[in-house]
Amino acid sequence: MPHLRHTRDVDRIVADRVIVFDLGASGQRLTLAHSVVQHLEAYRQLTARHREAGGQLFAVFSGSDVVISEATGPRRSDRRTRTSYHPDREVEQREIRERHSQGLHYVGDWHTHPSPTPMPSSLDYLSMRDSVRASEHQLNGFVLIVVGTLSAPDGLHVSVNDGSRAFVVRSSQVVPG
Repeated sequence: MPHLRHTRDVDRIVADRVIVFDLGASGQRLTLAHSVVQHLEAYRQLTARHREAGGQLFAVFSGSDVVISEATGPRRSDRRTRTSYHPDREVEQREIRERHSQGLHYVGDWHTHPSPTPMPSSLDYLSMRDSVRASEHQLNGFVLIVVGTLSAPDGLHVSVNDGSRAFVVRSSQVVPG
């Protein structure tokens, strides 16, 4: 992930962080802002009537911190069942353009699974790999978050996908929001 600084108030976003992930030997940290964790948890599939949900992840960069400050979705135009999620790609592209004009960078996707500690399917990994390969970006990879029925961080699967492999990352710090 690049080391960029934006005019956005990164310090305010980082001060609200709830979950921090160390990104291996790079020395970088992935931070999920409090509002992002709240958004993800609002769509957990806690009952049989809950359908899969998902969306995109947008971040600001500050030094070695990648701060995911916004999660979008789900959208009315997405196709959702109990065990599948198909986003409206046209709306996603519009979200990317709009957020980029606001200084936010697309860094990955999220979606839910109806299990306590979720694992991405092979289709999830292939989809993310294809996104990394097809996109024009300066990132080392894209983030995939799968949200299970347990509360965060235990109910989150977080990985960074470089177009060839997926690297699972574990939370290193939970800061009360």
